[in-house]
Amino acid sequence: MKITSQKFGTLKDGREATLFILSNNDITVKITNYGAIITAVDMPNKNGSIENVVCGFDKLENYLSEEYLGSYPYFGAIIGRFGNRIAGGKLEIEGTSYEMAINNGPNHLHGGLEGFDKKLFDAEQIDTTEEVGVKLSYLSPDGEENYPGNLKVTCIYTLNKNNDLSIQYFAETDKTTVVNLTNHSYFNLSGQKENVLNHELELNATKMTEMVEQIPTGKIVPVVGTAFDFTSAKKLNAAGLEMGYDDNFVFDNEEGELIHAGTLCEAKSGRKIEVYTTQPGMQVYTGYWNPELTLDGKKKFGSFSGIALETQHYPDSVHHKNFPTTVLKPGELYDQKTIYKFITE
Repeated sequence: MKITSQKFGTLKDGREATLFILSNNDITVKITNYGAIITAVDMPNKNGSIENVVCGFDKLENYLSEEYLGSYPYFGAIIGRFGNRIAGGKLEIEGTSYEMAINNGPNHLHGGLEGFDKKLFDAEQIDTTEEVGVKLSYLSPDGEENYPGNLKVTCIYTLNKNNDLSIQYFAETDKTTVVNLTNHSYFNLSGQKENVLNHELELNATKMTEMVEQIPTGKIVPVVGTAFDFTSAKKLNAAGLEMGYDDNFVFDNEEGELIHAGTLCEAKSGRKIEVYTTQPGMQVYTGYWNPELTLDGKKKFGSFSGIALETQHYPDSVHHKNFPTTVLKPGELYDQKTIYKFITE
């Protein structure tokens, strides 16, 4: 087990971002304190060839470029204060109404115009005999993106000898607010040799939130026998959906137990990822809108270049009392955990 760090780049205000490199005998994970972004997960295929299996960049300037931000896919970042959508940008907490930024059609998405994905976190290295990692902290001030309350956020990434990449999220507030944190990594187990439509996904979810134009109706509906049925492993292109998936699956995990949520695998490489989480849901997004970018003269990414497995509370939970609550009050601790386990067969 080993952790090192190096300069990753300079923000426009002159502050420097750091890259933390976590490694064991099998895999290497790279994380920057800018946006708490996972920039790379280097792992072997069944023939021993090492490749990066997440969408990301090796330079900070790419994350800041207009080309990337113009069709912004949030590669690898921590999303907050509120992951996914809030309908109409309208939020009411304890009788007070808040108007949030409209940044995704008619809705508020992923914390607004400048969410946690664009913040520079304070960083502290973790180095024990059992794991290496980085503790990332950020204080979101009262009124930031019009959310109430000073929100103290901690995100802890750790890698152990079993190839478990663990993400722990903690948050505390001094005023009642809403919180829904997730990680927005896009996985491509072919190492970008192909798109993800031949990947196979299996989910421990027999239900999903019914959606109309990406906003839940409030109904929880069964997936069995539909294009959204991943109760047994199937390819992401099996249902022939032109725009793929961007949908929230329900785990019946309102008690917050650490459960096996699903498995993603890719036959040619022999790679797979098992996902474990305490969250009640997962947004599965197959990256239809991912931009094609030209990097060092080569075209990269584009539609279906990665699949995001965003463990989370349900979209627009603030408007549906039957959904698990995203309200956080003073004296309470927001505490969630997700593990991505990387396996080569």
